[in-house]
Amino acid sequence: MAQLTPLLSAEEIEAKVAAVAREISRDYKDSDLVLVGVLNGAFIFMADLARSIENSVAVDFIRVSSYGSSDTSSGEHKLTKPLELDIEGKDVIIVEDIVDSGLTMKFLTDYFQTLSPRSVEICAMIDKSERREMPVDIKYACFRVPEGFLVGYGLDFDEKYRSLPGIYTLQP
Repeated sequence: MAQLTPLLSAEEIEAKVAAVAREISRDYKDSDLVLVGVLNGAFIFMADLARSIENSVAVDFIRVSSYGSSDTSSGEHKLTKPLELDIEGKDVIIVEDIVDSGLTMKFLTDYFQTLSPRSVEICAMIDKSERREMPVDIKYACFRVPEGFLVGYGLDFDEKYRSLPGIYTLQP
């Protein structure tokens, strides 16, 4: 049976999301901003982030598959839900639960560039460089975590543990 070790409390997460939302509010004060959440993991983080941003924002979601039932990325990316909003000429922030290998963010930033946005940035709940294979520029990172498989606050393992209010390290 898997063991969960607490890493970040709900209170720590709430405070950091609010701080990042203040940065985004300041940086995009007079912008036509679109937050694009990467499903499924980012939906909780994005909801909290969007509610905390002081400016008006549009929201959309995209789904990319690369993990399946494994704890490591397959390296193959499949766009299973495309954008519905037109992002041409708009500032876009990709909202992701966790960036580790960097492969999905590279795939998404390349994809978004084909849609002619004004800018594309990344906002991650967790920047985890342990398995980084592709360099990525994460403009907004709530937490930097060096290692471990994480679950909770939207992060899952085989669709389990997403609803936990904090973030935990999952150990077999």
